[in-house]
Amino acid sequence: MPNHSLNALTQRSAPLLKILGCEYPIMLAGMGGVARHKLAAAVSNAGGFGVLGMVREPAALIRSEVLALRELSQAPFAVNLIPACTNAALLKEQVDTCLDLDVSTFVLFWEVDAALVRYLKSLGKTVIHQVGYQRDADAAQVAGADVLIVQGQEAGGHVRGQTSTLSLLPQIIQHCDVPVVASGGIASGPAMAAAMLLGAQGVSLGTAFLATHEANAHLHHKQRVLAAEADETIYTTLFARNWHEAAPVRVLANAATRGEYDCADRDLIIGHQDGQPVYIFSTDSPLLDATGKLDDMALYCGQSCSQISTLCSAAERFQQIAEDAAQRLNQLP
Repeated sequence: MPNHSLNALTQRSAPLLKILGCEYPIMLAGMGGVARHKLAAAVSNAGGFGVLGMVREPAALIRSEVLALRELSQAPFAVNLIPACTNAALLKEQVDTCLDLDVSTFVLFWEVDAALVRYLKSLGKTVIHQVGYQRDADAAQVAGADVLIVQGQEAGGHVRGQTSTLSLLPQIIQHCDVPVVASGGIASGPAMAAAMLLGAQGVSLGTAFLATHEANAHLHHKQRVLAAEADETIYTTLFARNWHEAAPVRVLANAATRGEYDCADRDLIIGHQDGQPVYIFSTDSPLLDATGKLDDMALYCGQSCSQISTLCSAAERFQQIAEDAAQRLNQLP
């Protein structure tokens, strides 16, 4: 998507773009289950940086997803893993599979696994770490991370910290020696421009790309996101059945958040997807093949939902956000 009008973006992002090897500073958030090969390839082919969300996924699925992505795109991409919520044996299989496939870039999240960061760096890999606290940013830098994604509390899905993007971003940038990417509350050009004016070199977008044709989310989930306003999202620790701790997530209101299920009944199966049961209060959001009580599953959604209103292709959303952000930045004196 070569476009000279987007120079305002690329000029502010040169160090980040050099590390990522992409044209424009828009990353796909590593949404588990949702950010699979079709969506990651679409974002990469648009000139951004695709990310496969492979949290807790078996090594065989990681292999098939990486190979499928490479059939659709020759552009750079990363694999997203979350060591803290993955048992050690599976994590080793995941990492070994990625290394066997010569995956060059990893996105990590939650607590900083310094040993893993150092190991990947010793092999010449690029490591991007998403953080929600200053302490995580400091630890990731010390371990050798090449890029930090600063996630504000407005973000959908699992939320690491308790501070807004607007407040956390400049704080971490002030104490950071590596490029910083902003995440949380961003699904439009003006929001992206605001983050870059605060010092971010790029953005990582989840909600904006969840509501696209290529996302592996169920249509019901996409429609709920598109119909929602920012103040309709819920910050809760309810959805933690298959997570290592009662971690906060941002979702849309449903029967679970309204208290219509007994919190003690965590073995209740409410649906199926990917050949597996989905339990009430699990972290599983409804994917493309999901059946059952879809609206009662974890409907992840960031507060940026009010910035989007139409279901479109990932390329169309990408171009709209990039062009609108560049236009805002070009208006500056």
